[in-house]
Amino acid sequence: MSIAENYQRIADRVAAAAVRSGRRPEDVTLVAVTKTHGAAEINEAVAAGATVVGENRVQEILEKYQDVAPVTWHLIGHLQTNKVKSVIDKVAMIQSVDSMHLAREIEKRAANAGLVMDILIEINSAMEETKSGIAGSELFELARGIADECGHIWIRGIMCIPPLSEDPEEARPYFREAAGLFRQLQELGLPADRAVIDTLSMGMSGDFEVAIEEGSTMVRVGSSIFGPRNYR
Repeated sequence: MSIAENYQRIADRVAAAAVRSGRRPEDVTLVAVTKTHGAAEINEAVAAGATVVGENRVQEILEKYQDVAPVTWHLIGHLQTNKVKSVIDKVAMIQSVDSMHLAREIEKRAANAGLVMDILIEINSAMEETKSGIAGSELFELARGIADECGHIWIRGIMCIPPLSEDPEEARPYFREAAGLFRQLQELGLPADRAVIDTLSMGMSGDFEVAIEEGSTMVRVGSSIFGPRNYR
């Protein structure tokens, strides 16, 4: 199948899962994850209806940015503080904030650029050493710290990645736990001018339907749209 056909098939599955969970299809955003895929492939997805693309690496955004049709970019991978300045004016959301150190750098660069950056706080659901993110128990302290200190950051919610598994049902408990944290974050009483907790980013190619059933409002799908990654 072509990238356009793949995108439409995934979009249909996202919509069906949203309806199954008692929501409207438009309540769940499909992020097309473009890691290792070039501008031409991304443009095929955009032509098929993709409006948001997600990249894991700053360098790949910089390489592709000028050659991709108008689209909303999200950074979804680990972000080093020394790379923030390169991407601050190119992405609409940073989904992988996991420390005050990183938040302060985003704050500084966003202030210099005269903008407010949407962010998600990344949860490492199983505290895997190979993944970034914080423990769920650290979420509220970090959220309060960012809201207190950072006037150029808009906290939108959380992102999580469960352990990799062949069976999507094995991810369900992690998604359910993240959804619970998301609801608690909504009730935390963060200042309205620093946070609107409306985005729960969870679910990828192998498990996005389960994630939506558990409350995800944003799924990140790559290989099911673009095919296997072209590692170089």
